[in-house]
Amino acid sequence: MDNKRTSIDTSLPAVPERRDFLKGALSVMGSTTLLAALPAGIATSAWAAGSDKPEKTEVRVGFIPLTDCASVIVASKMGFDKKYGITIVPSKEASWAAVRDKLVNGELDAAHVLYGLMYGVHLGIGGPKKDMAVLMTLNQNGQGITLSNQLKAKGVTSGAALAKLIKAEPREYTFAQTFPTGTHAMWLYYWLAAQGVNPMSDVKTIVVPPPQMVANMRVDNMDGYCVGEPWNARAIADNIGFTVATTQQIWAGHPEKVLGSTGDWVKQNPNTARALVAALLEASRYIDDVKNRASVAKLISDKAYVNAPEPVIEGRFLGSYEDGLGKKWQDPNLMKFFDEGKVNFPYLSDGMWFLTQHKRWGLLKADPDYLGVARQVNQIALYKEAAALAKVAVPRSDMRSAKLIDGVVWDGKDPKGYAASFKIRA
Repeated sequence: MDNKRTSIDTSLPAVPERRDFLKGALSVMGSTTLLAALPAGIATSAWAAGSDKPEKTEVRVGFIPLTDCASVIVASKMGFDKKYGITIVPSKEASWAAVRDKLVNGELDAAHVLYGLMYGVHLGIGGPKKDMAVLMTLNQNGQGITLSNQLKAKGVTSGAALAKLIKAEPREYTFAQTFPTGTHAMWLYYWLAAQGVNPMSDVKTIVVPPPQMVANMRVDNMDGYCVGEPWNARAIADNIGFTVATTQQIWAGHPEKVLGSTGDWVKQNPNTARALVAALLEASRYIDDVKNRASVAKLISDKAYVNAPEPVIEGRFLGSYEDGLGKKWQDPNLMKFFDEGKVNFPYLSDGMWFLTQHKRWGLLKADPDYLGVARQVNQIALYKEAAALAKVAVPRSDMRSAKLIDGVVWDGKDPKGYAASFKIRA
C-alpha cells in the first residue's frame, strides 16, 4: 500500500479507591485447572461477582508481532486476566490497518495499537471516522530507524550524512513506516526533519507492516524504515542494515503503543474495560522486573506471537544495544512497560502531541480542539479506577513535558502554536 507524501510529574500517588476482592474466584473462572496457571500470589485473590462484574468475560485483544505486545501475552499466559474475572484471547493480526478495521467493526474488543492510529481514526483521517478510546499506555521507547547497507556503502552512518547524500545525489529515496497517522510515521518524519530533510517533499514514504520490513529491505524496496523491535535488531542480525537512531534518542520516554478500543465498546462494557486495564497493569509490572525479562523474551518469541529468534528479542529487551556499526551500549531508556505506573497513565499531553504532528504534516487541514479531543479519547477516569484495583499509583497531573531531539520542549500548553512553530512542515 503506497502512502506517498504522505519531567514527568512523579508526585505519586493520588488516592485510589480500593475495590473489594473476594476469595473463591474459581466460581467465576469455571475451571479448577486455571488455578494452577496463576502466578504465586494471584491465586488467593480474585474478582467478586457483583455490581462491578465484567459484562464480558472473554475479551478478544488484537496484537501485532512486536516486542511491545508483551503485556497482552503475559496477562493472558500468566493468568493476570483471571484475577479480574476475564479471559484475554490474544489475536495475532497482520497489519495495523487490520487492527483498525477489526476494532471499528467489533471483531476485536481491544488491541495493542499505535497511539497515533487511535487519534487518526477518531478524527477520520486514518480510515472511517469512529469514536475511539485510549485505555492506557502500554509502553514507552524501544522503536528504531534502520538504514540499508547500501546507504552505509555510500558513507552514510548518521542523519547528517544521510541529509548530505540526499542533496548531493538526488534520486527517489524511499523510507517505510507502519501506518500514516501512527507512531512510526511521526518518529520517522520528526527525525528526518531534525536532519533538515522534509519527509513530504525530499523523500518518498510508504507503508509496510512491521513483520515485513526486513524482507522488503532485503530485496532493496527501501532505503530505510522506522518500526518497533525486534525488526531493527533483526536487520542487523541478518546483515542488511544498521540502526541510525533509536526513538528514545528522538524523545526519551515517548509514548508508543496503547491499549485501544472504540468509545462504544467502553460505554457498553465499563467493568470489562476496567478489569482489562487492571490485568494489563499487573502484567506490565511483572515485565518491568528485570529478573522476569529473559523469560518473557522467550515466551513472546514463540511462533504464535512475535515469531523471531529469542536472542534477537532479548538483547534490546534487556537494554543491550548494538547499532550494526560497531557501537555497543546499555540504554537506560530501554523499552519500558511500567516504571511504577509512570509509563501507563494516558496523559492528555501525549495524545495532543500526535495531533500537533498530524497538523504539521498536513494530515489535519485545520487545528482541532486539541485538549477537547484528548479528553474524549483518553479514558483517564476509567484508568484511575483500574489503577486502584491493581494498586498502581497515578500522577497528580494529566500533562507532562519533554525536550525532543531538536531541543524543542513539548508541554501541551500551546498545541496550536507548537504545531505551527516548525520550519520544516507539509
